[in-house]
This record gives sequence, C-alpha cells and structure tokens, in this order.
Amino acid sequence: MKTKSRFMMIVLVFVLGISLVSCGGGQPAGPVTIKVLTMQQAGPTVEEMDAIVAEFNEGSPDVKVEIEYVTYDALHDKITTAMASSPPAYDVFLMDDVWYAEMAKAGYVSDVTSKITQDMRDKVFTSAWDITSVGGKVYGMPWLLDTKYFFYNDKLLEEAGFSEPPTTWEELVEQAKVIKEKGIVEYPLVASWAQAEAAVADWVALLYGMGGQMVDDQGQPAFNNAAGVASVEWMVKSIDDGITNPASVSYLEEDVRNVFSQGSAVFALNWNYMYDLANNNAEESQITGQVKVAPIPVFAGKTSDPTTSINGSMGFSVAAKSSNVDAAWKYVVYLTSEDVQNRYSAHMLPIWQSSFEGESGKALASLNQVTTAMVPAFLEQFPYAYVRPKVPYYVEGSKALQLALQEALTKQKSPKEAMDAAAATWVELNK
Repeated sequence: MKTKSRFMMIVLVFVLGISLVSCGGGQPAGPVTIKVLTMQQAGPTVEEMDAIVAEFNEGSPDVKVEIEYVTYDALHDKITTAMASSPPAYDVFLMDDVWYAEMAKAGYVSDVTSKITQDMRDKVFTSAWDITSVGGKVYGMPWLLDTKYFFYNDKLLEEAGFSEPPTTWEELVEQAKVIKEKGIVEYPLVASWAQAEAAVADWVALLYGMGGQMVDDQGQPAFNNAAGVASVEWMVKSIDDGITNPASVSYLEEDVRNVFSQGSAVFALNWNYMYDLANNNAEESQITGQVKVAPIPVFAGKTSDPTTSINGSMGFSVAAKSSNVDAAWKYVVYLTSEDVQNRYSAHMLPIWQSSFEGESGKALASLNQVTTAMVPAFLEQFPYAYVRPKVPYYVEGSKALQLALQEALTKQKSPKEAMDAAAATWVELNK
C-alpha cells in the first residue's frame, strides 16, 4: 500500500511539473519575441533598420525582434487598432510627437520616466525630451530629430545666373521667374501638398515664416488670422503663377524626391533623408553632386527669425499592455543609443547632443558626405523648427487642416473660408 502511494505521489509530481512548464512556470523554451511597428519613409532606410535589428538579435539571444514597416499615413491607425487587443499586436511602435498626448491619455504607452537615466537626460538634446513627454512624464525615447530642409539644385540655379539660394520667399519667386524664362525647368518649386500630414508640415514652415502661429496663448486656433490666411494665399498664388508644380496638390514626400531627383525642379522642401538619395545615389537620382541645403526662406519683414521650419521629430515607445515590457524597452534603448545612431547617421542625425560636441562632433560631421552637409544644416535649422500643438485631438484637428489646405489649393474655397472652417472644427474638438 505504501509502495502504491509512493508511486502515485511520483506520478502526481511529474504531471504537476509538466503543467507548470506548459503554463510558463519553468524556463522559457526560447527567446522572447518583440514585435516592432515602424514606418518605411524618412529616417534610416529599411535595409538600415533591418541591419540594426540583426545586430540586436545577435547580441541579445534572450530577445528576438521582428519588425514591420508601414507608410507614415497608415502608422497612427495601425497603432490604435493594435492596442485594442490584450496583449497588443505590437510591443514597440514609432510615434509622431503630436500623437503622444492622445496615446498617453488612452493608456496605450508605457510610462518610462523611471527608466530614463541621468546620463540619457544629460547627453540627449533637452528639446528632444519634449517629443516623448506629456504632463511631466516620459512615454518613450526620442529617436528621430528631424526638421524640413530647403533643398536646391546648385547646378540649375547657377545656369539661371544665381550664385546663392533665396533667403526669402519673395526672392524665391523672383529667381523662379528667371528660371522659367530661361526654360531651365517648367515649375521651379515642388512640394508635398496632398491632403495629408505632409501638406500641414510644409504649411507650418510657411505659416511661421509669415509671422503666424497655430494656436494662441489660450490654446485656441490662431491659424485663421491674417498671417495664417496669407500663408495659404501664397501657396495658391505660387501654383497659379507656375512657380510651384501644380501636381504638388497630390504629392507626398516621395513624389517630391522623385521629381527633384529627375532634375525637374530647382527647389524643394523635404526631410533629411532626401539628401543622400538625391545627391549621392546614382540609382535613385539623375542629379548626383548637384544638391545643396540652405535654411528655409521666410517672408520679408514678417518675422524676426532668419528661417523657420517644422519640428517633425518622432520617438519609439513600448505598449503599456505588452507582455514583455522590459525586453521591449531593452530594444528601444539599443535602437536609440548614441553608438547606433552615430553609425547609422547617413539618413538621420543623432538625438544625442554629445554626438555634436568636441571631438565627437568633428567625427560625426566628417563621417560621410551626408553628415558633412547635414550636420551644419541641422544645427542652423533646428533652433527655428516649430512644433505642432501637442493636444489629444491633434489627429482630428490635422484632418481638418488637411482638408482646408486641399480645398484652398484646388479653389473649392477661398483661403479665408477654408481656414475659418478648420478653426471652427478645432474649437469644437477643444471643448
């Protein structure tokens, strides 16, 4: 009887042990899988991001990262849809700075304030923490410190008889008229003015260059005042006068890059990533060696700023309901580390101020043709890059602005009517 009881006890312990392992009570059978969602445009190329993932996976056998790419315009909705499940479909995702207020309020992103080391705070640009912070709490690591830049084709500009790019939009119009008269290109300026966030980004640079602003001190829309309307009127007139390519009303950033890279435009606004592809990549561009970068023009006498742009920065965050928050954060820290950002700086400059200082700064600036050109451009442009309002309703508010710009550019409404309608929507959203 005792032998039978002892045998039954052994069997019970064995079965219990198997149950514990199958329920996760034992050691995991393999590495933790972290699913990452990011975008396939701007910043590092897909090939570069894949290389970073491969490096991380090799050096962290306990964590396996799987990465997925979507367009910027699909990114926001993909994140919010994924957050509906528990655990969510993604552990880590890329976020535009204007989404953080919404995502934090919804409880989608992990509060990582306690994980930010003093070294991170000391060495990362102070302004970079504004990207991922809401209400004094940090919800991710800054990753992409980007602003729109003014690109120009130096060879074509010289053919038109100009040795320097314009510093004001009025000067650009004068140069553009000469360029057209000489038959160098039909439309000197190409822009991303489709009904998308890309149009808002270009317009913000023009708005602040006109001395305007998006919201007032009380957070109410101010973009429909005289300066705001004038900035849109200029966009419309530039198309009417043949300065801006009329197809710009349907273009996104990649369309701008393609047109500019074909030598069909002399001027363009775009993000950092375009420089290398347009100037150094003969497979992507017909104008290699001809591309230069200058501060974005402003409107004469309208602002004391020498240049104005938009802060298009982004950050990587961990899903609040991820089953593997620590492992996910480990990848985010690696991806945004100074070493990785310095090595992959050809299409995105580091968030680390220490990368630009002293011997590190000299090394970064001379790392390759891209950083030689873009480091000085970044340091000159970024201090005058304006942020879009960080409000929980920004996505809906932006859609109203995108519609307003499209209606004005396509003559469905006057610029004043269009911007007044967008402002009314913002007032309702803010209630």
